[in-house]
Amino acid sequence: MRLLRLLRIFAMVWAYGLDDFLLPLRWRFSRRLGRGVVTAPRGERLRLALESLGPIFVKFGQLLSTRRDLIPTDIADQLALLQDRVAPFPSDEAVDVLERAYKRPLDEVFASFERKPVASASVAQVHFAVLPDGREVAVKILRPGIASIIASDVALMHVIAALVERIYSDGKRLKPRQVVAEFEKSIAQELDLMFEAANASQLRRNFEKSRLLRIPEIYWDWCERNIIVMQRMSGTPISQVATLREKGIDIPRLAREGVEIFFTQVFRDGFFHADMHPGNIMVADDGTYIALDFGIVGTLSDVDKNYLARNFLAFFRRDYRGVAQAHVDAGWVPASTRVDEFESAIRACCEPIFDRPLKEISFGRVLLRLFETSRQFQVEIQPQLVLLQKTLLNIEGLGRDLDPDLDLWATAKPFLERWMSEQIGWRALRANITAEAVTWARTLPQLPRLAHRALVQLNQPADAANDLRAPLRRLERWLALLAVLLAALIALEVWRWTLA
Repeated sequence: MRLLRLLRIFAMVWAYGLDDFLLPLRWRFSRRLGRGVVTAPRGERLRLALESLGPIFVKFGQLLSTRRDLIPTDIADQLALLQDRVAPFPSDEAVDVLERAYKRPLDEVFASFERKPVASASVAQVHFAVLPDGREVAVKILRPGIASIIASDVALMHVIAALVERIYSDGKRLKPRQVVAEFEKSIAQELDLMFEAANASQLRRNFEKSRLLRIPEIYWDWCERNIIVMQRMSGTPISQVATLREKGIDIPRLAREGVEIFFTQVFRDGFFHADMHPGNIMVADDGTYIALDFGIVGTLSDVDKNYLARNFLAFFRRDYRGVAQAHVDAGWVPASTRVDEFESAIRACCEPIFDRPLKEISFGRVLLRLFETSRQFQVEIQPQLVLLQKTLLNIEGLGRDLDPDLDLWATAKPFLERWMSEQIGWRALRANITAEAVTWARTLPQLPRLAHRALVQLNQPADAANDLRAPLRRLERWLALLAVLLAALIALEVWRWTLA
């Protein structure tokens, strides 16, 4: 079976002329054998081939579209058009999955269940239902047998990646095996819907008091590894701009708030929805965003957030030296890099896009030039930032659809400046001290015992004849005692300040 699948893949390579850019010239069998030259652009041919190979290859193509550091823009742009839509599986199978999971008839689980799915994708499909207490819910069900299909296709991807790395002249730079491994890890989490449920729960908690974004509530008592039951959300798809206007939604405000939501997730929380395409976003009648589908999220460490904030602020201020220096400080470029040369290259990429509305800016082109610059200066592309790049491109597309005149820089800059002020200075110090207060509360009662121990050691006589270092050790004990006492005084004073 796997051999037949591999043969089908090679047949698609032949049929769509993908050997034109996958193989060296001397191995391009199609031309040597007199096959007609395929006239469609290579990116379009690759997209059509992946669609022909099925949903798992479609999802892999979607991942590739985010790796603009590895693949050319014309290919990435085409792969970004891939849609993860497949025919739904039969409703009887959906009912069977539910009854096996709950170990009882479906009419004892839900007051009603709509057998016709409202959405279907490669990994799961969604049905509407009503809980016994009357709450309206959406039920997401994992596609039966999908795990074995994915395992088989991913195994073939590993084989193909190894071949590409060996045959293709630029194979090692593209890191195909690393990309497949990244995809395998991502798709494995999508096969356990408890991960998605937990992601939704975390995002909901992060925006619980926010007026900007609504996240559906997860009903954990009905969730299993292959089933999610969540609050049913009602709204208008964000792509239906005309309908939103008819409902009186302030479109420019909606665009600005979309930017704020993005930067809030990234810089405040370090936890962001990483699949923000129009199909996953609705707008409530009061103008509030509604997010759906939480299978893909991104996380950032404090180090990542500070690095990004430094870069964004320096970028918004056109401080290209600051951008270059941030890369050097983070160790993402070789220590021997000349900062002035790196600064000039970044300026050449970024300067042309300032003072222009969003409709005249293409982040895709800017990112392409930045990645070319990155390769020139041997910048290490950080894997944790790939999803962020993808999300930023999604935000660009949403912003352009909603309000082409949106000034992205003017919208984002005040937020970032406010965030940075909370990370440095006295406000940040007080916040950090408050966070450490619990640890100090445990440590303070131990300080008298530590001071007593230091005094006992200080009064122990030293044998000067056998210990030539006795005076030095005695000084060390005095210093230790002073350090303990000083720490106690500082901790007490800070504790008082925190409680004030």
